[in-house]
Amino acid sequence: MKELVTIQQKLKAPKGQFNKFGSYKYRSCEDILESVKPILTETKCSLTLSDEMVPVGNRIYVKATATLTNEKGEKEIVTAFAREEETKKGMDGSQITGASSSYARKYALNGLFCIDDTKDSDATNTHDKEDAQQPAKTPASMKNPVYTSAQLKKAIADMLAVKSRAELEKVWYGNPAMQNDKEFVNACMEMGKIYPAS
Repeated sequence: MKELVTIQQKLKAPKGQFNKFGSYKYRSCEDILESVKPILTETKCSLTLSDEMVPVGNRIYVKATATLTNEKGEKEIVTAFAREEETKKGMDGSQITGASSSYARKYALNGLFCIDDTKDSDATNTHDKEDAQQPAKTPASMKNPVYTSAQLKKAIADMLAVKSRAELEKVWYGNPAMQNDKEFVNACMEMGKIYPAS
């Protein structure tokens, strides 16, 4: 879809939010939507976002789908996942779901429009700027591998989005540092039920 290339080239989504606790700027789903709407009009495309609740083990994930449609009816579809926290101080259940939805939608839009959030502190969720700037260490560089919560969430989202056994194995073997993480293993086991080894 040629319109997607145009949108990706023209889109500038500033980090319009500020986290006082961590003293950093970040972009929200709403920031991306506000920036892309004029370009959608220009390219005569429409964008829709939808959510689906996906149970994985004893956890609930929000699966957000971003669909870009051009005048001819051609579509580009990207999905992303965010896990609902069991509890979050000062939030009720609907607020937790809403926050997870917004987070998943943001990352679906990031994927669709090639927005890089790797240096966005919101993506790391650490509130510790020094740690957030350090790259993840691999098993080759240390005995106990380290990865950020954002990297774990992305790996789990990748795992939940696989469409074949080969894709499942690619995600599994591509994330050796996470192979002892209970959530990552559970996501793999759930997808393994759908795409069993032959």
